[in-house]
Amino acid sequence: MAEQEKKKGGGSSWLRETRGELKKVVWPDRKTVTKNTGTVLLCSLCVGACIWVFDFAATSLVKMILAVFGG
Repeated sequence: MAEQEKKKGGGSSWLRETRGELKKVVWPDRKTVTKNTGTVLLCSLCVGACIWVFDFAATSLVKMILAVFGG
């Protein structure tokens, strides 16, 4: 029976239900968005720095091994 109701409603009922659900969402205020954006940027910077350090160390290690073994 539920399938028949969905077929009758078509796309308009889906749009109506979606709009109703979006009204229930609690959207964050500007201060919260700014704080969360700063946190994401800081964490991304830290992860990028860690990747850079490990990449530099690995590259240096490979170069050192090649220099020792005459590669």
